Amino acid sequence: MTTTTETVTSSYRLTDAERLAFERQGCIKLRGVLDPDQLAPFGEVITEKVIELNTQHLPMEERDTYSKAFLQVGHLWKQSPVVDRFVRSPDLARLAAELLGVRSVRLYHDQALYKEPSGGITPWHADQYYWPLSTDRAITVWIPLQDTPSELGPLTFAVGSHRFGMGRDLPISDESEAKIADYMLRQGYPVDDSPFALGDVSYHLGWTFHRAGPNTSTVPRRVMTIIYLDADMIIGEPTNDAQRADLKTCAPGRQPGDRFDTELNPVLYPVP
Repeated sequence: MTTTTETVTSSYRLTDAERLAFERQGCIKLRGVLDPDQLAPFGEVITEKVIELNTQHLPMEERDTYSKAFLQVGHLWKQSPVVDRFVRSPDLARLAAELLGVRSVRLYHDQALYKEPSGGITPWHADQYYWPLSTDRAITVWIPLQDTPSELGPLTFAVGSHRFGMGRDLPISDESEAKIADYMLRQGYPVDDSPFALGDVSYHLGWTFHRAGPNTSTVPRRVMTIIYLDADMIIGEPTNDAQRADLKTCAPGRQPGDRFDTELNPVLYPVP
């Protein structure tokens, strides 16, 4: 087994069909991208940091829908040199750049998303509701840290929904779950709720609508995510309080019209 002195690596090469599918669908699940043995020690450290940094301690029955969905801990790369090496994986960043069709990508931030046993649904939403960006060239890699069958609540996509405008003004909530589900049904978007094996990853654009089912198992669903931006991304004018807060956290000191070029937004591919 490899140790955490290295990052995660992958020899996975995208096909032309996969690139075209991603542009058409706004999402893609890629099988066998990472070596489970290489991934395992990083998963152990990420889990330790989530336990250490988690601030959600209410009983499940006292939480709102958002809080029941997952334990959410962000910017772990700043908290651990091991997680920093994981987040800086040049191969994960390479795949992001190739799917976006850009020459280079930089880090926006990371998030661990741990769905506890008996954890609820993650309502339908689009991530870019929360991000003050000027274009759609932002992408998330979703990395399960264990096999993720249907009972753990795998990530579910409305395939092709990145081109649909309705619902983009809705944060994660009971309202987004009901309204976006109705929009997607009426528009006939197919749903991909297929399970993940350890080593599989998915990528999705910021405007792709997605959700996850509840965790009906007796073990946590452990997931790490990394969000990448086109390295030339310009900060957009925030349209809600969540975007204003994200700008202060992820690009402090920068204003709309500036580039994301702070020390918190390093270029990850090509490797500097």
